[in-house]
Amino acid sequence: MPTKLSAADVATLIEEANRSARRLQRKLHLSTADIEDLSQDLLLDLICRLPAFDATRGSIGAFANIVLRNQSSRIAIRVQRERRSHDGWTSSLDVPMAGSSEPLKDLLLEEDGLASWHGQRPTGVDTLNARLAAACALARLRDDDRHLCRALSRLPASDLVAHGAVKRSTLYRRIAALRPVLTAYGLGPCWDDFATA
Repeated sequence: MPTKLSAADVATLIEEANRSARRLQRKLHLSTADIEDLSQDLLLDLICRLPAFDATRGSIGAFANIVLRNQSSRIAIRVQRERRSHDGWTSSLDVPMAGSSEPLKDLLLEEDGLASWHGQRPTGVDTLNARLAAACALARLRDDDRHLCRALSRLPASDLVAHGAVKRSTLYRRIAALRPVLTAYGLGPCWDDFATA
């Protein structure tokens, strides 16, 4: 790497980073507000990799182009992975919702849960399906296990123990035995809420 970059070299690096950021923004269908952030991320990575630059092998523009192309690929993979985890899209909390002048963050309540902050609002069908799955699973349980599930849906495990309804070791042994059964009936993740409460 040259010990000192000329003003032309710095301008080349910035121009290449800006061009790569605009290309990446178009390919990923991001908002234009993301261009500056992308440009800064790309430029930072490029600066970190400047010690590997060898002027005898090519120009600084060609080096920057290769480094920026590789970093753009890594950013695109990360964005696409995030989109897949959010069912193909992400939404900004600062953007107004359709039909409203208020941003999404002002419309969400704490009770809506974490999924709503990621744009994954449960529909009426999702809620209905969850209730039906819970009713089917509870119908398959023995009476004493069904009563335990109902009690745990109303009170945390620590409160049940404190009220003397059941011994702590017995309660957690029953919870451990119920976990695989409820998981088999399709209620695995929500059952953990009972056990950790």
